[in-house]
Amino acid sequence: MFALGNLIAALAYVLDLALTIYMWLIIARALLTWVNPDPFNPIVQFLYKVTEPVLGWVRSRVPVVFGGLDLSPLLVLLGIVFLQRFLVATLVDLARRIG
Repeated sequence: MFALGNLIAALAYVLDLALTIYMWLIIARALLTWVNPDPFNPIVQFLYKVTEPVLGWVRSRVPVVFGGLDLSPLLVLLGIVFLQRFLVATLVDLARRIG
């Protein structure tokens, strides 16, 4: 049974790492809105391609524009923090109980 516990612990670690990376991508995208980036820059294009599916989904479900300010990155960041605190922590606890 310890192998299953280690597998779940590794899954929790990878999920936590992926969520942290995506959180920083969302932050970078939000910071880019403060400047006028070159839309043809490959880094800017990458950030938009990676983050727009989630941000667009949030914008289509929840009216998150408040006074001309788009709050969808904030909602996505809150969702990421929730997943890290709830889902990852639950997986780690499950791995400890199995192993």
